Amino acid sequence: MTRALIPVAVLLSALVLSGCKKEEEVVAAPVELTAPASTDDAEWKAYLGQVIGRNQEGVTDRVFSYYLPVGSDTPAEGDQDGKTMFDRQLENVTMVVQRTVLPGNMLAFGSPDSAKLADLVVMSFTDADPNALTGSQVLFIGKTEDSERVKAAVEAAGAKYVFVEAK
Repeated sequence: MTRALIPVAVLLSALVLSGCKKEEEVVAAPVELTAPASTDDAEWKAYLGQVIGRNQEGVTDRVFSYYLPVGSDTPAEGDQDGKTMFDRQLENVTMVVQRTVLPGNMLAFGSPDSAKLADLVVMSFTDADPNALTGSQVLFIGKTEDSERVKAAVEAAGAKYVFVEAK
């Protein structure tokens, strides 16, 4: 009969221990991110990665990040075709938008040159189908003065627009 009481005793002791008050975990408030003061690509890419990581609410699939360095409108030394980084990114993003983006995905854009990046986004989305990005979202990390024109272009393609000020 004592063997039959062993499981009961174990169960009771587990219940007693689970009722002990545990210390509450202290959750630190997220640190506000600050955009790099320099135009260093490595610093900006690290910053943009953190911002993207904090703004993925509603993303259920993939994030496609686009970065535009300062001076992207000048051909790089040794480029045989004469295309600039801006031209290459414009071509790339335009093709993605024209093919449409599946719901749950995010296109994220960031650059130390917010105005040039806004130009790229607006130009890429100009002839987009009104449903090309339905169910997906576009994150623009830049200056407030560039946000509205990007928002208009992005929402015209059916995407949810998310803006984070690079400050």
